[in-house]
Amino acid sequence: MEIVVTGRHTEVPEKFRRHVEEKLSKLQQLAPRAQRIDVEISHERNPRQAAGAERVELTVVDKGPVIRAEACADDRYGALDLAIDKLQERLRRARDRRKDHRGKAPLAPVDVRPPAPVEEVVAVIPPVPGEAVETTLGDSPVVIREKVHLAEPMTIDDALYEMELVGHDFFLFVDAESAQPSVVYRRRGWSYGVIKLDVPVVSTSRAGDGALEAAVVGG
Repeated sequence: MEIVVTGRHTEVPEKFRRHVEEKLSKLQQLAPRAQRIDVEISHERNPRQAAGAERVELTVVDKGPVIRAEACADDRYGALDLAIDKLQERLRRARDRRKDHRGKAPLAPVDVRPPAPVEEVVAVIPPVPGEAVETTLGDSPVVIREKVHLAEPMTIDDALYEMELVGHDFFLFVDAESAQPSVVYRRRGWSYGVIKLDVPVVSTSRAGDGALEAAVVGG
């Protein structure tokens, strides 16, 4: 299992890198299929946030869902320990769920994008899934970070489960029953919400004079 340590706006000493590798190597039993663990170290320079100035984010990359944990503390060693504790809990949860779902065939990915018009098909090289691309919005200082993920149809229960694995308050997915782009999100306590998009379906046909007619079917 490869361990990749990077610093974001901060230097990462070799001593701390070795400490990270030693700590994370013990997680091999909980993540036997893991290809690598990405470790990002960042430092908050605002003195008002000194109590959480050091931030550590851990991301396990394997053939299953992404599992992520992050934590902040006044020193990076403490932040690393807190993040590892969270990651261990999520790895155990993922391992137990795999045991419960063993033998079930995975669903095939669904492309929910509407088809392009017949006469306007343009060859476009899609972004590489998993890689982030940052662009500037016009002449403004606004930076937009875009990332593409492979979408496999799943149930709401599975979406909530994967949301918990990455420690986020929302999760974007494709509903297995309706093939609709959907989002589950955390409300209060054990209350969750679901938002679904009704994607228009575009159908095309040719009129007798050769003109292109498009009919949009929505709901």
